[in-house]
This record gives sequence, C-alpha cells and structure tokens, in this order.
Amino acid sequence: MIDAHAAGRVSGLAAGSARDLTARAAAHPALFPAKPFDATLFNAVSLANAFGSPDATVAELRVANRLSLWIFAVDWLIDHRATELAEVDTIVEECLTGTAESPLTAFLGEIRDEVADATGLFEAELARMLHAMRREFAWKASGELPTLEAYLDNAANFGSTFVNVAHWTRNGVEGVPDLLPASDEVQKVLRLLNDLATHHRDVSWGDLNALMLGPAPDEVRAHIETLAGGARKLIGDGPQADYLGRQIGYSSGFYGVADYWGNR
Repeated sequence: MIDAHAAGRVSGLAAGSARDLTARAAAHPALFPAKPFDATLFNAVSLANAFGSPDATVAELRVANRLSLWIFAVDWLIDHRATELAEVDTIVEECLTGTAESPLTAFLGEIRDEVADATGLFEAELARMLHAMRREFAWKASGELPTLEAYLDNAANFGSTFVNVAHWTRNGVEGVPDLLPASDEVQKVLRLLNDLATHHRDVSWGDLNALMLGPAPDEVRAHIETLAGGARKLIGDGPQADYLGRQIGYSSGFYGVADYWGNR
C-alpha cells in the first residue's frame, strides 16, 4: 500500500523542483522551445529525481534536476537539430572547452558552478556522455547500425550516470568513483526501458532504438531482467543502494505508461 505521507512529500519536492525548471527554461528560451519542452517534461523530470531521493530537499535536488533538463536540451540539439557530424563536433567542443558562449554552455556553466567539483569527475562524465552522443549520431549518419552489445556499451549517451555523479558530488557523497560500475549497469537498464516505451516515437523522429537492432520486445525485456539482476548484485547493500534501486523501480513503472518528451 502506498504511504500517503511519503507520496505527498515526494510530490511536494517535485512541485518545487518543477517551478525551478520552469524558471530556468524561461531564462534560456532559445534552449527550451515550448515544443517539445512542455510543462509535463519539467514535471516528469522533477518527479523522477524526487522519487530517487525522497528524503532530500528541493535545494539538494536542484543540480540533478537542472542537469537532467540540460541533457534533454543537448540531446535535442544533437539528435534533432544537427544535420552533419561537424555540427555535433562543434557542440561537443563548446561544452567541453567553454571557448564559446551559447545558451547551452551558459546553462551548463550555472550547473558546473553549483556542483563545484574539484576532482575532475564531473568533466570526465560530461565528456563520456557527449562522446557517446556523438558516436550514436555517427552511427545514424553512416547508416551502419551497431550491434545491441555495442549500443549498450554506448549507454553513457543516456546521461543518468552523469546526473548521478553531479548529484552525489554536489551533496557531499563519499566514494563516488566506486559507485560508477553499478550506476552504469543501471543506466543500461534505463536505456532499454526507455527504448521499449519510445520505439514508435523514435521511428518517427529518426532516433536510434534497441528494437531497430534486431531483438524483439520480449528479447529486450529478457535482457533488461538480466541486466537488472547484475546491477542489483553490484549495488548490493552498499552506499546509494536504495537510490540506484529506486531508479530501476521508478523507471520500470513510469515507462510502462508515459514518456518525457512533449510533442515536436
């Protein structure tokens, strides 16, 4: 049975967070056009992070929420606005070097300043995600589809581990590097859950999806179960076990009925 008080607190966290995301989108209108960045997307992102950290405050969730929204923006620019690999290379270089001021780099700079990471892990995960996004664009541009194994090895383009690293770092979690293997396995699970839910949209939008690589939906579901089992073994009862476990549980429920993106 659902605990009404706990559900109410999570919903309250999400409401406060969604207001913050709405304000940041309004501050960067060129980055967040009303289509597909609608209010439902802001609410859905906020709910996901609130359920992941139900004991946090709105302030403690701010980096995770803002970075999640930023990832949607860079994904939109790379997957749906860029037409050539050179455009993607420019986006990657601008984000990694900060040599050019743009709406994308301005919002990233706000997030980077709040994370205040002195270890270099934030920058490393940023690079890993952006290069994974570039790799997927190159696959689509060449018309040479990857194997499912290669596709999952590139799951850093999903961005959930990057968000985890930023969230943990901002909130003073210790031993973040040791959490990355489990986070990456969870990331693969989330990637496939997303693909099952968004196959029809991905076909119409021209996105890559695991179901385009040969496996049937039931095979993907079986692969999710295998990956989830491996992830749970890595997570064990160690630090952040509840946090990572909730990511799998929440996403398996959410993607059964909804998606994040609004209409194009």
